[in-house]
Amino acid sequence: MNTFRTLHRSLLVLFAVVVIAIVTLVHFSVSKIVAEQSRAQQQSLSPAISLIVEQLLKPLHTSEALGHSTELVHLMDGETLDEDAIFASLTRLEEEFGLSFFIASETSRKLYNSDGSTLDLIEGEVSWYFKYRDYPEDAVADIGKWEDTHFYIDIKIYDFDGKFLGFFGIGKSLRSFLSVFDSYKKQYGYDFLFVDGNGDIMLSSDPKLIATYSDFTNLSELPWYASLPLSVRNDQALNNKLVTIDQKDYLIAEVKLNQFGWTVFLLSPLEDRQTEISQAFIFSVVTLLVVIFSLFLLIYNLLYYFRRDMQPDMVVRHANRLPDRAAVELIYQSLLKEEKSISVVLVSLDDFSHISDAFGRNTADDILDKVAGYLADNLREQDVLGRWSSEEFIVLLPQTGPHEAFDTAQGLRHGIATLPPPVGQNSLQLTASFGISFTASARIMNEVTAHAEDALYQAKRDGSNLVRMQLID
Repeated sequence: MNTFRTLHRSLLVLFAVVVIAIVTLVHFSVSKIVAEQSRAQQQSLSPAISLIVEQLLKPLHTSEALGHSTELVHLMDGETLDEDAIFASLTRLEEEFGLSFFIASETSRKLYNSDGSTLDLIEGEVSWYFKYRDYPEDAVADIGKWEDTHFYIDIKIYDFDGKFLGFFGIGKSLRSFLSVFDSYKKQYGYDFLFVDGNGDIMLSSDPKLIATYSDFTNLSELPWYASLPLSVRNDQALNNKLVTIDQKDYLIAEVKLNQFGWTVFLLSPLEDRQTEISQAFIFSVVTLLVVIFSLFLLIYNLLYYFRRDMQPDMVVRHANRLPDRAAVELIYQSLLKEEKSISVVLVSLDDFSHISDAFGRNTADDILDKVAGYLADNLREQDVLGRWSSEEFIVLLPQTGPHEAFDTAQGLRHGIATLPPPVGQNSLQLTASFGISFTASARIMNEVTAHAEDALYQAKRDGSNLVRMQLID
């Protein structure tokens, strides 16, 4: 019993260690995967943010800074304008910043470009000027100049008294954007969509989606966008949405450009991100498997050690492997020399022959195993359980007085009566009768068990499922 219980406890401890190790590794794996996803997301967004800053925000900040210069206010203020001075300033700015600049004057109702061209701002013919003049925002982004499509940033200019003087701004050819977008796509593999609040695509890495002659492509015209749920389309809430374009999966990330009222949608190929995340996942799984395999080897070696170290008197739960009468007698003699006193308990299953006849031998064997297992689990480490006959067990309780043995037997009797019946035999009620005897002197086992048998038969005669005790005079 000692060795068996030590093995049982060792396995429980080892099982707890395995569970803790697996939970820890799963937590580590999940954390690593999440970190890898975040890293992949960061890697994909960082170049996009750099591009947005370089291509859009830098021109915006440049135009805003220049728009607050007193030189510009002096050029645009007054009843008549010095056009030569205006062109000289615009030319100098183009050479200095490498961008196209313009001034749209409210006084002269004329547009001056850094390339030396002009355009009369006639209401009904030039719509952008009059539309944006009445906008509440002081900075507006737009697409225009359709013969060579440009992206424009328009900054409203006021005099020192707050009077509107016109627009100052920067223009960039869309061909320069397409070149930059193409190099980013080749390097990082993703596409850009710059979309205004109405869903119109203002800029894109796909040349087919670039506006031509004021004809903008709307998000709703894209097949993959039309396949999304209506709630997603209404809110343009595409962040972290998975879409399929030309039979390839893309993950969408979005960046708000509040300066323009735009949203940038970054379409990242899922295959590339899956490769990076899969590598982290595979590493975590391999680590988990190595740990589980190591624990399995530890359990195997532990079982091998206990199997090799088992003593012949070890009590095994299964009824057909319990010590028989001869083995129990040897144990009895050994315990009597060591402990000086022993209580002997005989346990007999009630109506066992009837159960075997009515339900079959297999059911009867299952019942024996169930009762043997229950008895073994509810005895102390120093107690010994053995097989006495086909339907009887014997229990040796060293250093246990008769009255304490009686209480132990009562507990075991009640426990057996409350055991669940075998599967499919719900009508079967298990009970057992107990007979107890005791010795505190060097008596042979047959003398003690004879009194225990008399007590057992008395329990049977009194109605079964009882505990009786007969002490030696």
